[in-house]
Amino acid sequence: MASTGAARIFSLVATIVRVVCSVIAAIIVIHAVFVLFEANPANALVEFTAGWRDTFGWFTKDLFTPSDPKIAEAINDGLAALIWVVAGSLLSKLIVRLTPASKAKA
Repeated sequence: MASTGAARIFSLVATIVRVVCSVIAAIIVIHAVFVLFEANPANALVEFTAGWRDTFGWFTKDLFTPSDPKIAEAINDGLAALIWVVAGSLLSKLIVRLTPASKAKA
């Protein structure tokens, strides 16, 4: 019985990890769309997404530098979002693999 409870907890944690990483990725993609379509950078929603991008996507900032800065930002944001989705998926699969095996009753 205890293993079933542990399995549920591990499954829940894996789902939370996957969802959180997906939400981070989605917000970064929204920022990329705002940049691509030249949204007002002083708008509160644009500032909000830019803050998330700076916090969670800093590792791809200025990674690629094509001549058009909008395209550069969109590519770098897209890459950061992709990394978050892949990392969330891999981490959640690892958590599920670490779930203790249930003991069969004799």
